Amino acid sequence: MTSGPDHNSGLAGRTALVTGGASGIGRACVLALAGAGAKVHVVDRAGPAAEAVAEEVGGWAHVLDLADPAAVHSLPGKVDVLVNNAGLQHVAPLHEFPPERFELIQRVMVTAPFLLIRHCLPHMYARQWGRIVNISSVHGLRASAFKAAYVAAKHALEGLSKVAAIEGAPHGVTSNCVSPGYVRTPLVQAQIAEQSRAHGVDADEVVERVLLDRAPIKRLIDPADVADLVLWLCGGRAAHVTGTSMPIDGGWTAN
Repeated sequence: MTSGPDHNSGLAGRTALVTGGASGIGRACVLALAGAGAKVHVVDRAGPAAEAVAEEVGGWAHVLDLADPAAVHSLPGKVDVLVNNAGLQHVAPLHEFPPERFELIQRVMVTAPFLLIRHCLPHMYARQWGRIVNISSVHGLRASAFKAAYVAAKHALEGLSKVAAIEGAPHGVTSNCVSPGYVRTPLVQAQIAEQSRAHGVDADEVVERVLLDRAPIKRLIDPADVADLVLWLCGGRAAHVTGTSMPIDGGWTAN
């Protein structure tokens, strides 16, 4: 993305909230939004990391578990930019998938975004401006074996985002999904280590032959590249972009 006024100061006077903001894609989004002038609420379970990121950008840290609806309701609603990013993964065959783990993933990755959108929309509607960016995944558009909960949650998030786009349009609110392939995050690094042990191969081979088997570009994505797309969706040049899912996947969905 090319930089310009929208990237440098286009969010001055705006308030943003990023879930899972202490590391990975979330942290990159916090830094990008703050760099564009927004004051940012950093939401994460990891207290010290969330507080460090918030201090770095002059924002606020909220240490809580998004699986708890009461905790979600305690977050500020006067938010102009909402980035639903928090997520978790569990890998197991369907017939062995723990139901409680499946339900937990839906609470964090579907119910919490729904509650946050519902919580923030009145403020956005009152100001006739708002940006909702849901960090989906290539798994919101495609499926992989052994990831039933994650794939189901991301597909649900894609649908939720479209409804928010349709309802928000008359009020100046856009809602979009950014759908990355494999990004160099702690969650993915843990998967690489696990797959390396399971297949008895080194980490580089796991990345190229297992994780990125369907992607023509055989490199993990940098979190900052995802954040740059999120930032663009919040800028003036994207005012007519809503209800979309924008893959940043190294060509996975084209293959």
